[in-house]
Amino acid sequence: MGMMGRQLGRGVAAAGALALVALSAPGVTPTASAAADPTANVVPTRVHNPWLWQATVGQRPAGPAALVFFTDRTRYFESTGVVVARDGAYRLIPIGIGEGHGLLSPDGRHYLRPQSGELLDLTTGRQSRPMTAGLDPLAWSPDGRQVLGTRDNDDGVITYGPENQQLNDPEKPDDLLVVDPFQGTERVVDIGTFAQHTAAAWSPGGDLIAATGWPDVPARFAERQRLVVVEPTGGAPRWQVDLGDRRILAGPAAWHPDGRRLALLAFDGCAGPRCTSEQIAARTWRVEFLDAATGQAVGTALPAGTSLSGILGWRGADPVVRYDSDTEQDTERRATLAALSLDGRREVLVTTPVGSTDLMVPGDLLIRAAFGGPEPRPSPFAASLWVYLTLAAPTLLAFVLVMRRMRRRRTASGPASA
Repeated sequence: MGMMGRQLGRGVAAAGALALVALSAPGVTPTASAAADPTANVVPTRVHNPWLWQATVGQRPAGPAALVFFTDRTRYFESTGVVVARDGAYRLIPIGIGEGHGLLSPDGRHYLRPQSGELLDLTTGRQSRPMTAGLDPLAWSPDGRQVLGTRDNDDGVITYGPENQQLNDPEKPDDLLVVDPFQGTERVVDIGTFAQHTAAAWSPGGDLIAATGWPDVPARFAERQRLVVVEPTGGAPRWQVDLGDRRILAGPAAWHPDGRRLALLAFDGCAGPRCTSEQIAARTWRVEFLDAATGQAVGTALPAGTSLSGILGWRGADPVVRYDSDTEQDTERRATLAALSLDGRREVLVTTPVGSTDLMVPGDLLIRAAFGGPEPRPSPFAASLWVYLTLAAPTLLAFVLVMRRMRRRRTASGPASA
């Protein structure tokens, strides 16, 4: 090989080395760093928006999540999941058009997409579809092996006869399902007729479920919900109670850790479907409790302020709640996590950037109350391979052009010197 060939080979190797160095930069090897970092496996106190070129989970998996939030301030310019791994690495979960926000498994390893039934493994980046499409997941079981979900059975269109008479009723009761998200098996839980299910929660031992929804179409239009407690295998309900239009189940973590109480969210302010967005934002919320054995009110309500969206877990006896602050501009919303104490104090545990919603924390960290972690920032080097190749391409092209020019000069000067 001549001198020119060796120089060109070195240039190509240098351009490749640029990408390799960037790929191996600190902060983009989460599996190794998490083992050495004593602050790993802790929920960070604050997170930030990712870089526009941040890698997706599929491109560069970063391991189990410490938390997930959603924002449209990414290169997709629409709602996108942001995973913050347990060593602080940031990765993206692209969301399809019209796709809602899914559920994070209790161990932080899997993200279950709604409707499609796709299960994204955050540790490998692989996505599988073991389940039948159409499931809206509501709650993971405490052991992370099953999911409570609901499936819409309504007809897609209304059919009419020759006299323009309606031939079918498109409104059909929905199914409440217990699903194995890994094997794809499912069974219907008989809790009575519901036009639509809105929320569900497993008991700490996994032996009971609480589910809410609208029992019929008029109740849905009036936003009046019913709560039913039943065994996961179905059968006669342990009890049921109508919640009206001012109380809802507190979310997938509504069951108190002692198994003896269920938490509801109740509000003062405008109720019903005619409330404006400003009136909804002005609602004042509190956390109420029902006896899990009887459905009767028990204990003292906890004032929770405005913009409350649900209970994510518990820190001892204190509920850990999420706030999704409402503003005139949806893009100015911000999700925060806080603990409510019995004396009415609120301790902020996690804050997210402006424009974020639907903050989620895996159940294993919530159970250990593993809060107070450091404030990780997204690494600009944690990008997908195409970014590095794009950066390296101009350098490589410039090198090739210089080499070609030098070769022409040498070829032109050769006969003259002879």
